[in-house]
Amino acid sequence: MDTKEDWAEKKEQEKDDRYSSRLGFINHLSRREKSGWKATQINFTTGLRGSLHRNQFLTRLESLGVKNKNTREAIRNRTIQKTLFTSDMILKFLFLQCIALNSKSEWTLQSLPTEITNQNLEKYNLYLQASGP
Repeated sequence: MDTKEDWAEKKEQEKDDRYSSRLGFINHLSRREKSGWKATQINFTTGLRGSLHRNQFLTRLESLGVKNKNTREAIRNRTIQKTLFTSDMILKFLFLQCIALNSKSEWTLQSLPTEITNQNLEKYNLYLQASGP
C-alpha cells in the first residue's frame, strides 16, 4: 500500500522479478532467431490512494513515444482519477458486502448509486431495478 515511503520501489522490484523470466525468454528467442528485436519492461505503478511518482511516470510515457508534455500530464491526471474512482468503488462494494451478510441483498444493491451499479453491470446486460421501501 502507498502509505509507506518505499511502496513504489518495492512494487517496481516485484514487477521486475515477476516478469524477468518472460522478458529473458523473449530476448533469448530474438537473439536465437536473429530478429533484431530487444524487449524491455516499462512499469507504471500507481498506489491504491492514487499516488505515483510524477517524474518517473512522465518519463516512462515519453519513452513510449508520448512526446507532448500536455498529453503526458493529461494521461497522468486521468490515471490518478481512474485509480481513485476504482478504489472508491471497491471500498463501497466491500462495505456493502459486509452489510449484506446480515441483511437482504436487494437492500444492499439499492444502497449503491444507480449509475455506479448500472455502469459496472451493463457489460453483463444486468440493470438495477429498485423495489421496495
